[in-house]
Parts: sequence; C-alpha cells; structure tokens
Amino acid sequence: MAVNVKNNIFCLETQNTLYQMKVDEYGVLYHLWYGAKTDCCMDYLLDYPDVGFSGNIYEAGNKRTYSLDTLPLEYAAYGTGDYRIPAISVTHLDGSTALDLRFQEYRITKGKYSIPGLPAVYANEEEAETLEIVLKDAISEVQVILKYGVLENADIITRSTVVINKERTSVMINKAHSLCMDIPYGDLEWVHFYGRHTMERQVERTPLIHGIQESGSNRGTSSHQQNPTVLLCEKSCTENAGFCIGAALMYSGGFQTQVEKDQLDQVRIVMGINPETFSWTLPAGESFYTPEVILSCSNEGTAKLSQRFHYVIRNHVCRGKYKLAQRPVLINNWEATYFDFNEEKILNIAKQASELGIDMMVLDDGWFGKRDSDTSGLGDWFVNENKLKGGLQKLIEQINRMEMKFGIWFEPEAVSEDSRLYQEHPEWVIQIPGRKPVRARYQLVLDLSNQEVVDYLYNVISELLKENHIEYIKWDMNRSICDWYTNSLPQGRQMEMPHRYVLGLYELLERLTRDFPDVLFEGCCGGGGRFDAGMLYYCPQIWCSDDTDAHERTFIQYGTSFFYPASTVGSHVSAVPNHQTGRETSLKTRGIVAMAGSFGYELDLTCLSNSERKEVAEQVKKYKGYQKLIYEGKYYRLSNPFEDGLAAWSWVSDDKEQVLVQGVVFRAASNTLRRRLRLSELDENAKYKAAESNEIYTGAALMYGGILLPKIIGDDTAFEICLDIVGR
Repeated sequence: MAVNVKNNIFCLETQNTLYQMKVDEYGVLYHLWYGAKTDCCMDYLLDYPDVGFSGNIYEAGNKRTYSLDTLPLEYAAYGTGDYRIPAISVTHLDGSTALDLRFQEYRITKGKYSIPGLPAVYANEEEAETLEIVLKDAISEVQVILKYGVLENADIITRSTVVINKERTSVMINKAHSLCMDIPYGDLEWVHFYGRHTMERQVERTPLIHGIQESGSNRGTSSHQQNPTVLLCEKSCTENAGFCIGAALMYSGGFQTQVEKDQLDQVRIVMGINPETFSWTLPAGESFYTPEVILSCSNEGTAKLSQRFHYVIRNHVCRGKYKLAQRPVLINNWEATYFDFNEEKILNIAKQASELGIDMMVLDDGWFGKRDSDTSGLGDWFVNENKLKGGLQKLIEQINRMEMKFGIWFEPEAVSEDSRLYQEHPEWVIQIPGRKPVRARYQLVLDLSNQEVVDYLYNVISELLKENHIEYIKWDMNRSICDWYTNSLPQGRQMEMPHRYVLGLYELLERLTRDFPDVLFEGCCGGGGRFDAGMLYYCPQIWCSDDTDAHERTFIQYGTSFFYPASTVGSHVSAVPNHQTGRETSLKTRGIVAMAGSFGYELDLTCLSNSERKEVAEQVKKYKGYQKLIYEGKYYRLSNPFEDGLAAWSWVSDDKEQVLVQGVVFRAASNTLRRRLRLSELDENAKYKAAESNEIYTGAALMYGGILLPKIIGDDTAFEICLDIVGR
C-alpha cells in the first residue's frame, strides 16, 4: 500500500522513500519528512523554542513555543502568523487576506488523479494511488484540496492543489502554488538551470543563504532564462552519493520557484504559477486547479534522481505512438536554405538524405503565405506556390516515393501584421487598447485565451493534416509575451489571461494530438524556451536549442539531462563554421554530440564531399543501432563540463550487458597522460569487451580504475567506447 494513514499521520511510501505528514490537535497539517524510509513517526524532530515575535494561534493560548511562523507546514497560507513565503494568498470580498487552513478530511483512491485542462502524470490503478487532503479556512467557506499521486515503484510523488470557493461571493486568488514543502535543516545547496536564447539550462549550484532565493519566468513561456525545475542537495551530494530532492513543474507558462532559509535554518520551497503574471477571480461555487509538480528524492546522488525523472517522463508523461518508440532520423532544411528555397532545392536535399539512410525530410519556415523573410506571412497557413509549384501534396508524394517520411514547421501562436490573417482579424492579437503592441522577431501573438482563435487554429492545421500525408510537426513559438490583454475578459480580470493562454495552448494541442495520433509532434520555442514537462505531455521531443554548435551543446545537454531523458532532446548535426558561433568542429564530434538525443541533420547535404557523405551514412546506421540503448538505458553524467574540461556521458542497459560511453575533450594538451573515466553502475563481476580495441576489462576495473580515453589530437575531439559483456 502506497498510502497509509494512522492516528492522523499520513505516510506516502514509494520503493525507496517516505513522505510523511501529521495533523495536530488544532487541525494544522505539518510536513514531517521526505527522504529515506524510517519506519518511524518523525514528529520527534519537532522541538521548537519560544522564538521572539513569532505569534501564536489563538487556540494555543499561552503556549508560546507553538507558532505557525516556525512549524513545518504542509501548505502555508498568507495572513495567519507565518511570515515565511506562502503557497497561497487570497483576497476576500471584505478586502481581508487571511486564510487559516485546518484539516477537514481525506480520501484515498486507486490510480492517479487527473487535472481538468492541464497535463499531468498518468498511471493505472496497479501503478499508483491518490491521496486527497481537504483543508478549510477557519472562518470563510474557502477550501483547499491537496492532491498527492504516489507511483510506488517509480519513486515518484506528484503534487497539485484545488481551490474551491463555497462562499456566496467571489474570491480573488493572488497566488496558488502547487508545491509547498518545509525541510527541517538548511545546510543545503540550490541548483537551478538558467540561460538565454541559444544557451539554455546552464547549471548553477550555490549554498542557500538566509532569506529568499528565486527562479522563474514572467515571459508567458517557461523560458530560455530559467527552467521550471529545481534541485536541493546536501553539500556532500555528488552524482553517485548523497541526498537530494528534485521538483519539476508541468507547466509551460510563467512560473515561480522560491526557496527560503528561515531564522531557524529551516528551508521552505514553493513552486507554481508566477503570481507576477497571475490573479484569478474565483466565482461562488467554482474551483481553480493548479498545475502539477513531479517530485522525487534520492539518497544515492543526482544520477539516481535523474533516472527517476527520466523514467516517469518517458512512461507516465509522454503519450501516444512515439512515447517509447524509436524516432525517425530527420533532415531539416532550415540552416541549409533559410527562406530561400523552391521544390527543386528541397527535393535535392531529400534525395541525398534518402541515399544516406535518413528517414524524414522536414520543411521548415517559409513554405506558406508571403513568407520570404521573418517580417511577413506568419499566420497564413496556405502553401506558397511560387516556391512549391504544384503545392504541398505533390512535394510530399515525391518525397514519399524516395521512401522518406515528410514533416513540416508551424508557428501557430504568432502572426505577422503583413498577413491575410491579421488583416481579417486584427482583434485576435494580444494588444492593450490605446497602446502600440510589443513586437518581437517583428511578429505579434495570437490570443489563445480566445476560444475563436483556438478553434480557427485547430481547423486550419487539421485541414492541412487531412489533405496531406504529414507525419511530423515542428511546433515553434519565437517570442515572449508581455502586453497581456484580451477582449474576452472584463478589464478587472486581465491578469487571468496569461494562465488562460496556456490553457488554450493545451486545449489546441490536446485536440490535435488526439485526432492525429500518428503525427510526431516536436515542441520548439526559439529552440529550448519551452522545454518543460507540460509540453512533453503533448510533444514527446523538444528542439533542445537553436545553438547547434557541438561544443556548446555539451553544456546545454548536460543541464537538460538532470530532469529530461535523451529521447525528449531534439539534437542535430549542423554545418561548419557553425551558424551561431562560427566554431569549427569535426563531423565526428558533431555526430557524437547529436546522438545524445533524438538525432537528425540541419545542413545542406548536397554540399558534402564523398568522404563526408560516407561518414554521415555511417553515423545514421550507428545511431539506429544505438537508439534503443540511448532511449531505454540508464543515463550517467561521467563529468561536469563546467569544471572538468570535458563532457562525458554513458548509457547502461537495464541488464548491464551493454554500455555506450561518449564525450568530447575540449582542449588538447601535449606531454600529458591519457585521461581516464570511471564508469558507473556496471556488473562488478562481469567481463566487458571494448568493440573498438577488443580489450577486456572487469566491471570493477572500469568502475574503480576507469577506462583510458583515446589520445586526443585537436580541440573538441570526440570519443566513443562501446562495451559488451562477454562473461560473468
């Protein structure tokens, strides 16, 4: 049983962890423990002094050691004596803001709860249990339901919250986070994943300071600048040892993660929709649902934690035909042609790709409307027959005859002012009345909080999918959003729009993925600006970054790997000099780096030499042989590229019989020993044979002594070592 309740103590147990809560004599819900299984009630750790200026609830009388300002609370509300960061804040009709949440009841059900209109982890009755704890304000008729999904064998717990207004009048929600958790000790380090366009998910690990540390986005997307994931680690925590907690928010809009180290060195973390771009008028009798947080912890280091997130995302977040299937190797024409192409250029690239074993031709931006640059045509989703004479269907038929699949690029959420769509429906764009709209990439954003817009986009995209044999969609979004306003809401409720926009996006994606289950959807937002578990519910892979430089991709993919599996990472081989950095790396290095994901090419294949063509064909063949291991094997980070001068990673099959080690050494050096790598989680007693050298090692030797890397000649030199068991 994953959920056990006895004497008002709630124990959520997974295979290796315990999450424990308790209701006290006043109906206050404590958080007691999240960590290793203890087979013990952990309330013995609650030993609090009388902390000056920390108030006491009225019922506690003169019990001055009892204060909501110090106790570890399961879901902290604003306005009742807890001065730390709250998880929820509301404004009542009379203007007051207090919310005094007390325990009412609980419910346990088989299976995993779902969330109306929002993506969520899914699991059947044999795989999960759901706990619901109902809290109620002591005075008003506002209720808060805390939902917990427990996937016992996966070591995963999910969190979500429902706010219910049973008053006779509306209540204003100012903040409603999905996760609140108090940790009774503060000697922890905070790991977040920051960045920018073309350099997403860089890793920053810092000690917690007293006060509040925060990461988030107010850009309308989860953003390039911060990712909606967080790690809290003991200072001694490494890849393979030590305690850490990870949380990932399944949401693709503005988010907030706050971590506070308080006056007693306790730590509180809250996570959810960013209140800077959110408020919600909750009418009488209605409910508000927060997005879900996926939670896990590990006492065996960050590698084990990452593997748990990889497993749950692949098996319980991604859906549809391609969630576990091998993906087609594709060629995208964007960096080969940009907007300057016709059907002859595309067919020439496709012909070369077909001869090299590539599975799919993807036609990127520029195939529609009056689209010869990024200043016009966006939103006009009909074929530009000046470029593609005979239309899309004829082009697809010719590519299919080459035994290749066909995919296409869309940017449905945006529009150019120089477009037929904008001329017909200027009221559909996000624009504050009386103000000029903010442009980015010389484009505006369609109002997806407007049902008319969602229905229009569904109809125009579905018609193209019905009329043409399209098997892949690259779903792009190339700007942030700031000037929020919609005609579909009263003036006083405009800050509901950012969340309603995300709900509209999810509705559109849900309808399309449901009605076209054979289409592979890949998310994109200027590359990795919306790389989150919410998008992965609809798109089982996401274009990792617009930076295709192999050197920089090792850093981007390193940060991405802490939460997201390789199967979700769109990664391509591009031309040199690289179009983003001007750096030149070998075709071998570009290929090995791109293989650490869903593999493809983004260059003009017609310009390759004969030797390069041969190498590409070998890469494609090799990747197809490796893909099952890359997608299903356990992933290990074997180095820290920010510190070690090289990026190295490996996959180990579940039975530990096959190992693939890859990486890049950044700088060559003379007169030095060969570098060695210690491998992870092999069978110590087995013998492994290296395919390249035929040398045989024991698993223990590879784990404790390591394996020598090839001699490095030249900067950014890649290596690859494949090991197979030859005896146990």
